[in-house]
Amino acid sequence: MKRFLQMVVMMTAFAVGAAGAADAERASANDAVAMVKKVIADMKKLGKEKVIQDIQAQTPQYRDRDLYVSVGTLDGINLTNGNNAKMAGKNVLDLKDVDGKLITRERIEIAKTKGSGWLEYKWPDPVTKAVQKKSMYVERYEDMTIACGVYKN
Repeated sequence: MKRFLQMVVMMTAFAVGAAGAADAERASANDAVAMVKKVIADMKKLGKEKVIQDIQAQTPQYRDRDLYVSVGTLDGINLTNGNNAKMAGKNVLDLKDVDGKLITRERIEIAKTKGSGWLEYKWPDPVTKAVQKKSMYVERYEDMTIACGVYKN
């Protein structure tokens, strides 16, 4: 019995340590803001089309750990999604999270009224595949919304 309890303690310690290591690999809110700022700076320097193509191709400069970028128009058309290339060109104005929250509409509202801000919703995590709480930073650039979010455990 003593040996069994020692094994349970060791396995629990390993699981807790692994979870902590996974959390350390997660991006922060500051990382998401920095990614959006980088996309906008690169669009100014390299052109919107080039950056949108690079995000669509999931190039490393626009993808980091659990971070990816989504770019859309102010009328709800997804121009690129760094996690799901099939979303490009689709009207996502009525896209909802698992609780029925209209994500794209809220993103556009933030961009139009505030210029930038945070949106909270639930979405599948690209790392764990589980639905998680997510905070997305949104910033308006010209006639687009540039967004990048972090998952909360």
